[in-house]
Amino acid sequence: MEHGRSGPEVAPVRGRAQLKQFIDLAWDIYQGDPNWVAPIRSELARMLDPARHPFWERAERELFVVRRAGRAVGRVAAILDRAHNEFSAERACAFGFFECRDDQDAAEALLLAVADWARARGLEFVRGPLNPSTNYETGLLVAGFDSPPGLMMPYNPDYYPRLLAGCGLSKEKDLFSYLLTRQEGIPQWMLDLSARINQRGGVVYRQADMARLPDEVRLMNRIYAECWSENWGFSPMSDQEIEEQARALKRIAVPELVMFIEVDGEPAGCFLALPDFNPLLRRLDGVLGPSALVKKWLFWKEIKGVRVLLFGVRKKYRAMGLPLAGVLRFMDLAHRFTRYDYLEAGWTLEDNDEVNTLIEDFGGRLHKRYRVYRRDL
Repeated sequence: MEHGRSGPEVAPVRGRAQLKQFIDLAWDIYQGDPNWVAPIRSELARMLDPARHPFWERAERELFVVRRAGRAVGRVAAILDRAHNEFSAERACAFGFFECRDDQDAAEALLLAVADWARARGLEFVRGPLNPSTNYETGLLVAGFDSPPGLMMPYNPDYYPRLLAGCGLSKEKDLFSYLLTRQEGIPQWMLDLSARINQRGGVVYRQADMARLPDEVRLMNRIYAECWSENWGFSPMSDQEIEEQARALKRIAVPELVMFIEVDGEPAGCFLALPDFNPLLRRLDGVLGPSALVKKWLFWKEIKGVRVLLFGVRKKYRAMGLPLAGVLRFMDLAHRFTRYDYLEAGWTLEDNDEVNTLIEDFGGRLHKRYRVYRRDL
């Protein structure tokens, strides 16, 4: 653990130079860690900018940096997500974008700053890490430090859980990530049952129409909201956030990995998966520019997996077996792409037994565990 002659000093971020310091601190903390995947600096700066990212139209935040002897050793964001609080009837303060050296006093100073900020706004508890909500990077890695994260999944040093526990935070919910490999066989009974479901007629599987991607993303979010609105942590997205999501997906989505299920012409479910670009992102080291195109061409072959971000079947269609049939159809589709060796499914809630059992029946093994913490004020 690090110790300094002077105590930690926390201050809010002000100005472009301090925002750059807030962002760049991660490169200092993760220096030499082969599993860390650097975020794209310009995208992170956009995410944190209330004038540029639509999340902040219904939210506010304060960024804090903690220093020892003038040197930045940690950072955090305090977040008031009004849309979530109104939907969930909570008075929650999220914390996110947390990074810190192995310095318990510094971590406590950061979380105390978040708590004070929350109390000043009449909020009742702190929850996180959320970067900045459950629709984005969620949770703290607590198991599975021996390999890099999947696309859009968090990663952190193994001492972070100890730091947060030392700040009086305790587990609220664990999130699971499962790994399925090409070698896993699908039981014959699943194949037989899926065939019977699909033979009933009226069930159609179609890939996303990339020419109408904003409309497709809106449809996907409607299905997602119906499937997840009663689950822990659900947070509604605004139309503007959905447009932002479509903008991001347009650059990286593979049409064949975005699938809709229809029954008698009505939307019944959807799948959203993306190639796991993290091996390439590690090469970019946070910078997009002319060299990024060269690296993409040189190292595209390193992308060997798929990350499933979303799978949902509307309630009225679950009893007819569409969750099983849909997963089988998607697995068959993914297997046709011989370049992909693995599929990461996550995250799922630790107590979502229906989904977790389905993934395990397909041969999925628990790969990583993430934790969302809470502290009542």
